Amino acid sequence: MNRYLAGIDGGGTRTRAVILEEDGRVIGSGSAGASNYDDVGIEAACASIGAALAGARQQAGLPAAIPMASVFFGMAGVTSEQDHQVMGDIAARLGFTGAHIGIDHDCRIALAGGLSGRPGIVLIAGTGSSVYGMNAAGTGWRTGGWGHLIGDEGSSYWLGVQALRLAVRAYDGRSAPSSLVAAVLSHLGIADMNAILHRIYVQPFTRTDVAALAPLIFAAHRQGDPHTGPLLAQAVADLAEMVSACARQLHFDREDICEVTLVGGLLNAGELFTQPLHRALAAAVPNVRITLPELPPVLGAALLALRQIVTVDAALVATLKAQLAYVSAG
Repeated sequence: MNRYLAGIDGGGTRTRAVILEEDGRVIGSGSAGASNYDDVGIEAACASIGAALAGARQQAGLPAAIPMASVFFGMAGVTSEQDHQVMGDIAARLGFTGAHIGIDHDCRIALAGGLSGRPGIVLIAGTGSSVYGMNAAGTGWRTGGWGHLIGDEGSSYWLGVQALRLAVRAYDGRSAPSSLVAAVLSHLGIADMNAILHRIYVQPFTRTDVAALAPLIFAAHRQGDPHTGPLLAQAVADLAEMVSACARQLHFDREDICEVTLVGGLLNAGELFTQPLHRALAAAVPNVRITLPELPPVLGAALLALRQIVTVDAALVATLKAQLAYVSAG
């Protein structure tokens, strides 16, 4: 009799779920809204996870009465014991009684997917920033990931804040003229810099809204704006510092190779960002080997769900990799 498993990637904007058989073949994929309960609340998080799983079950033709043998939840914002308890309660509400349940933060599944389960480090550079690694002994360590008030260095949010600061400094005359003044005004849809106070402090202005300003930094840099070079250098230095700290904690600095995979929307900025980032990583971690992500996080969750009940070998990983087009279309 076939056993079925589920992998869940729960984020601040989207939740993805896959259902697979124990041979690694994905038979259903579904998606729904946000499931970071810190942002949307427990009820909404539970509803989003349930909807994503229901979509995957429907695509798989698998009735709700058929149980899962193993489930792994990779969830944004899950770091504390209380978070694990909340997610455990959600798993019970969703009917996963008797299943092997795994719960961890979304960095864990990003690493599992990015390196197909091998030891190493994942650097996540998107709206926020964080680094997570796991060595061959199974010891894990996270650096960064402390949120926008006390962390997120080198992220899109951090760059967005710098764009705003540069624009008002240049407008004031506290720094040299900058193309960011006009760019920020246009992006925010205001005609005068004095209107920025109402726009960012009174009207809704989320972390995502701030992060959306990051591309203005790259555009200004391409136009030769003198302020942007030091900012981009600081961003990549901060990201490399997090990777270096994680490598030391997990003793990857004593290994022949420290494999690092990079994920996150900020990497879509292209070589203007990735080339200096690669150089900074090579300087901070001399034995680094940078690897493009091999599997998406939701298949990282699936791989970890498999590990809870079967031995994951090269053939099983190859089967998961063969599902990439199917999952991308789901």
